Amino acid sequence: MSSSSQRLSVNNLKDLFDSVEAFLFDCDGVIWKGDQLIDGASQTLHMLRSKGKKLVFVTNNSWKSRSQFAEKFKSLGISVSPDEIFSSSFAAAMYLKVNNFPTQKKVYVIGGDGILDELQLAGFTAFGGPGDADKTIDWKQSGIFEHDKSVGAVVVGIDPKINYYKLQYGTLCIRENPGCLFIATNRDAVGHMTPSQEWPGAGCMVAAVCGSTQKEPVVVGKPSTFMMDFLLEKFNLSCSKMCMVGDRLDTDILFGQSAGCKTLLVLSGCTTQSALQDPSNNIQPDYYANKISDMLELLGA
Repeated sequence: MSSSSQRLSVNNLKDLFDSVEAFLFDCDGVIWKGDQLIDGASQTLHMLRSKGKKLVFVTNNSWKSRSQFAEKFKSLGISVSPDEIFSSSFAAAMYLKVNNFPTQKKVYVIGGDGILDELQLAGFTAFGGPGDADKTIDWKQSGIFEHDKSVGAVVVGIDPKINYYKLQYGTLCIRENPGCLFIATNRDAVGHMTPSQEWPGAGCMVAAVCGSTQKEPVVVGKPSTFMMDFLLEKFNLSCSKMCMVGDRLDTDILFGQSAGCKTLLVLSGCTTQSALQDPSNNIQPDYYANKISDMLELLGA
C-alpha cells in the first residue's frame, strides 16, 4: 500500500485537527447504515462542533431533499440544519439553476421525491418519479408512446420503483427533444439502503438510460467537483482547510482529493481494509480509520 495512506493515530490526528476548519461527511456508511446510527457517530459530531469545527454533510443519496435529510438526522437524535446538507438531489437543481435552464421547460425525473422537491424549490416544473411508479407500457402494433415535447432535462437518480415506462419516457425526451439535458445525480454502484446489506445504487439506473440513449450524462454528485464549487462559495473556505470523510474510494475520497482537501476513509461502510490495500487500488486517502468515533477515542474526549 502507498505510504501516503496512514492509519489514524494520536499523533497524526492532532496534525489533521489543527490544520482543518471544516469536516465534510458522507452520510450512508459513515454516519448511519439504513436507519441505524453507526456507533459513536453522534458523540463525534458533537465533539467536533464543540471544538469549533464547521460540519457539512455531502451525500450522493438523491432519494431525499435537504429538509428530509435534516428530519432523518433529527429522528436519530442529531441536530443538523438543511443549510449544512449538500445532497445530489440539490446539486441537480443547482446545476440547472447556474446553467440558466429555461423555467418554461420541464424536467422529467427517474428517481425519488428528493429530486422533485429540490427542483420545485429552485423554481422548476418537474414530474415523473414516484408518480410514474405504477404506469405500464402497452405494446400494440400501432401504439405510439406520447411524451411531453417541452421536457428540457431528464434527471436520473436512485429509484427502487424504476420501470419500463420511466425508461421509455426518459429515453424519448433525451433522444427526441432538441437539446434535452441528461443529468445523473451520481453513479454509485451500490449503497447501504439497509444496515446489513448493500443494494444496487443509482449507477445501474443511470446505466440503463445510457444504454437506451447511447449518451453519457452530466454527473453532479461526487466525485464531480460541481458540489464542491458550490460549497466553497457558500462557506467561504479554502480546500486545504477541509477534510472529506467518507466510506467510498471512488466517490468520497476522489471527490476530496480532486479539490485538494485532506481525506479520511472510514471502514464502516462500503470499503474494506483489504480493498484499500489491494495493489490494484490507486486511490489512497491521507488517513483511514475504522469509524468516525476513532477520532473521539484518539483525542481522549
